[in-house]
Amino acid sequence: MQRRVDRFRDFGAALLRLVLGAYYLLHGYYAGAVIGVPALAEANAQVYGVPFPLLSAWLVVLGHAVGGLMLLIGAWPRVGALLNVPVMAGAVMFAHAHQGFFIRGEVVNAAQGRAVAAGYEYALFLLLATVASAFLGGGMFTLGSSRKGGRIPFDLG
Repeated sequence: MQRRVDRFRDFGAALLRLVLGAYYLLHGYYAGAVIGVPALAEANAQVYGVPFPLLSAWLVVLGHAVGGLMLLIGAWPRVGALLNVPVMAGAVMFAHAHQGFFIRGEVVNAAQGRAVAAGYEYALFLLLATVASAFLGGGMFTLGSSRKGGRIPFDLG
């Protein structure tokens, strides 16, 4: 019976890892390639008041892209999750905390029809799911997993 429970736990950890990995990888691409680091740094400084805006912009792009890829392919998934913890904590504290808990659409430019999502519930949920993934590990189908029999000295999965 315990073996079946372990398999379900490993499957759940793998599912969480894969979903978070895809999410972070896509957001890393969007932040770096679509928005761009200079524009993200400018928004960090002027809109959100993030300290060290250029450094934090690079941390967002690299944390999401590298950490997301690590989660997605299962290479040191705990490290991949931990790379995203400060990024998501910063998103909760700096970008969304002042907007209230519940997520909602907020019009930022009615003339252009631009609206953004406001509220910190989603960012907080992703932060907590990422922390849970760091605690759980990668689950099934990770690279170098010690669950396959042999112990690997520096296995962080």
